[in-house]
Amino acid sequence: MMKQMNPAPPRLAALLISLLTTAACAVDEVPTPPAANIWPDPKLIQELERKKSPFHFHESDVPKYDLPDPLKCADAAIVTTREQWESKRRPETLELFRRHVYGRSPAPGKVTFDILETDAKAIDGQATRKRIKITCTPEKQGVDSFSFEVNLLTPNRAATRVPAFILINNRPIASADPTRAQKNDFWPVEQIIARGYATAVFRTGDVDPDAAGDAARANGVRAAFHAGVEGEDAWATLAAWAWGASRVLDYLQTDPAIDAAKVAVIGHSRGGKTALWAAAQDTRFALAISNCSGRGGASLARRRMGETVKVINKAFPYWFCDNFKKYDDKEDDLPVDQHQLISLIAPRAVYVASAEADFWADQRGEFLALANANPVFTLYGQPAIKLDEMPPLETPLIRGTRAYHIRRGVHNLTLYDWQRYMDYADTLWPKPATHQ
Repeated sequence: MMKQMNPAPPRLAALLISLLTTAACAVDEVPTPPAANIWPDPKLIQELERKKSPFHFHESDVPKYDLPDPLKCADAAIVTTREQWESKRRPETLELFRRHVYGRSPAPGKVTFDILETDAKAIDGQATRKRIKITCTPEKQGVDSFSFEVNLLTPNRAATRVPAFILINNRPIASADPTRAQKNDFWPVEQIIARGYATAVFRTGDVDPDAAGDAARANGVRAAFHAGVEGEDAWATLAAWAWGASRVLDYLQTDPAIDAAKVAVIGHSRGGKTALWAAAQDTRFALAISNCSGRGGASLARRRMGETVKVINKAFPYWFCDNFKKYDDKEDDLPVDQHQLISLIAPRAVYVASAEADFWADQRGEFLALANANPVFTLYGQPAIKLDEMPPLETPLIRGTRAYHIRRGVHNLTLYDWQRYMDYADTLWPKPATHQ
């Protein structure tokens, strides 16, 4: 086990959440912020105290904990090379998450695509929009197929294949309206296209309903693809959505406008949990973006800060496999934690982001999961992230193929977030050529 990683708040201008001490030591490569940029803001804490919030939001409430060593194999052997990680410990870790957290996803069977609609003059002529139906048919004879739709917008000025962002949209269609009759910064297509990127979006409810009960499941992909995936480790809704993201990537690999080696999967909240699990399983994703994903996403379960395993299982019993419920109030018994989920994405890129008022998601726990993935990322020659260098507000930390920011505001996916994600993608992928 890795000894508990519960350092004092970052030496870079953060108040201890107890609000008794201020840290003031600078860390290399991260600028010292102005006094107005201190997180957490005492007023946020005071408001939670005034409302008598039932969840833990003080750092002093975090219990002592040990994190599983991501390099320690089931037979106690310690991984020291990339080859050992890829051939032994990575498969073991993936299996632990399937068995205990997200469940097992089936193969997609036969996957086909139909272009239902094309608009070559979308966004005032700046983009081409395609509406695509993706159909998956299980290999078992006599089983119905399952279909859902994805919308793709590509920049018309591009002279070569372009990178793309897949948004897992867990909100109403108005939040990500591909026709642009309704515009929302949750999916700022105009800015994405102007930056030279393509973007696809699918709605989670079209793949698997975000609701409990057999009636809801009957309308989703898990009703069609159920053979061989029953039991306590059967796939649940988050896994179904991640499966859907991979089917969208299946399509993008066939589209002549897309550079399929440069596809990012992005999600917010429950969508952020999904994005991480999608990228952990599907190594074709070049970048995973977790926006305010919280419990079951980027934040460490063992910290028990904000939403706990028990709370999330009670509120959303269909998100995770049934085995996950065994860890209600027993987070220390989990054989994995979320730093290992992030480790599964190595050496590919991963960006984790938080919001200053989103204590429910445990912002520090999200950062610490990213930092505690160090052992695996360093196997690939990637620089380490120090546990005490959580950056100040709106000062992104970029360290090789990992990045993090915490922005002002509440639980949401905003234009600020998208701008930072595209800035980071710019560092990973050279800009494609454009027509003059």
